Amino acid sequence: MRRSRLTAYVTSLLLATVFALTGATTAQASQRAAATGYVALGDSYSSGVGAGSYIGSSGDCKRSTKAYPYLWAAAHSPSSFSFTACSGARTGDVLANQLGPLGSGTGLVSISVGGNDAGFSDVMTTCVLQSESACVARINTAKAYVDSTLPGKLDSVYSAISAKAPAAHVVVLGYPRFYKLGGSCLAGLSETERAAINSAADYLDSAIAKRAADHGFTFGDVRPTFTGHEICSGSAWLHSVNWLNIGESYHPTASGQSGGYLPVLNASD
Repeated sequence: MRRSRLTAYVTSLLLATVFALTGATTAQASQRAAATGYVALGDSYSSGVGAGSYIGSSGDCKRSTKAYPYLWAAAHSPSSFSFTACSGARTGDVLANQLGPLGSGTGLVSISVGGNDAGFSDVMTTCVLQSESACVARINTAKAYVDSTLPGKLDSVYSAISAKAPAAHVVVLGYPRFYKLGGSCLAGLSETERAAINSAADYLDSAIAKRAADHGFTFGDVRPTFTGHEICSGSAWLHSVNWLNIGESYHPTASGQSGGYLPVLNASD
């Protein structure tokens, strides 16, 4: 009798545990199923600088109807769409100004951020206007920042996203390589400079990918989709220096958004 009672007790305890776990899993699944809104965060690569067709109400943030978040929302009709990505945004700007729309109903979040923190604009200005040695030195400074400081800043952003939108699938988009190497190029930079800039993009992407993975996020690598469409390729999806509109320099064109970024988000969502 004692053994039978013990067996019955253990069995009931196991069943109760299974039901509790099943109930929790069901609740989580239900929460995720109900979360169908899309929030697009990030910097100019997400807002669509360089793609044209800017939304007037977005002001200096220059959100474009040809940017990959807008294109994704138009194709998939999420229950809600909030587009808060902004030109020039750094990690601190995302934390301060962009996270408001996140909530329990957010099912998808996309973000590109980190390039401005690492000094992207200053790197390109140095490489275009100064010597080859100055260009390489500035890139090395940026890499040191990516090693020492950027991971913590990315952690702060990624943790805040998870806290505010616990049911969301988060896709962290990286940055393309800028130049096709080898052969002739009218970009005004030496092969050494172009190779160093590409190396910096790889370095930044590797750091972002690691932080994204550690938070359970998906890293969307756009380098494969941009291959063959770099500056100097003859079919570039990136602006080179645009002296008439300097802000669009080194940003994706409309084709870069639709052909370079959008397919990566589609494959990752």
